[in-house]
Amino acid sequence: MPELPEVETTRRGLAPHLVGRRLETVRVREPRLRWPIPPDFSQLLTGATLMDLRRRAKYLLFDLRTPGGGSGTLIAHLGMSGSLRLVPPETPLLTHDHVQFAFAGAPELRLNDPRRFGSLHFTSGPADGHFLLAELGPEPLDPAFDGAYLFARSRGRRAPVKAFIMDAHVVVGVGNIYAAEALFRAGIRPSRPAGRIAAARYDLLAAAIRAVLEEALTMGGTTLRDFVASDGRPGYFKQSLAVYGRGGESCRRCGGELEGARLGQRATVFCPTCQR
Repeated sequence: MPELPEVETTRRGLAPHLVGRRLETVRVREPRLRWPIPPDFSQLLTGATLMDLRRRAKYLLFDLRTPGGGSGTLIAHLGMSGSLRLVPPETPLLTHDHVQFAFAGAPELRLNDPRRFGSLHFTSGPADGHFLLAELGPEPLDPAFDGAYLFARSRGRRAPVKAFIMDAHVVVGVGNIYAAEALFRAGIRPSRPAGRIAAARYDLLAAAIRAVLEEALTMGGTTLRDFVASDGRPGYFKQSLAVYGRGGESCRRCGGELEGARLGQRATVFCPTCQR
């Protein structure tokens, strides 16, 4: 699944080409995404001008000014395998190119989603009040996110700390890959109950989460199976992964064998020596 760095990389790739452009046509070729695209979707968006392109958690927010002077936001999620790519309009369509957005004077934007777990929503109200965004926690790269915040939210929590930091109500955008990597850097075992971790260790964890996400952003995200950036280039943070996907291999810190486990239906890898 594209995680926060992949979504932010996509945003940064699209914005220079599309912000300020008028959306001339929208063609929905396959409306059956995670939530069906409504029949009036194209009509709502056609003629609007893209004023800004933001990210909230793993959602892309296309802020639009409609022809009548109103405003609205297109909320896009890439699901498990989706991607947004800019291509010349004459580029042949791929099998899973479900929606085409033609902006004036720009390449065509296409949503490709083989599994159709992605989603597109248009709201004319404040985007932060939309049901997909209203209950989300803080961004991990915001100054308000720190160890003191995590410590306060963790009190009384029996869930494993990995599940705790992957809860979007606690903090957004910390998916499986980056949770595993941050916990390794902080020296915390993923299965440790969140409520039994001291404040000083949460300081280390918050700093590790921020660092691993910033490094992934610098490298353009992590390519595992499906993700590529908006221009088709892959991200390369995978080359720096210390634990994720490396069960049975040697720990790059102590040389011991990395162990694998399952927490909440998700695979995780950790070092039994370096993480406690």
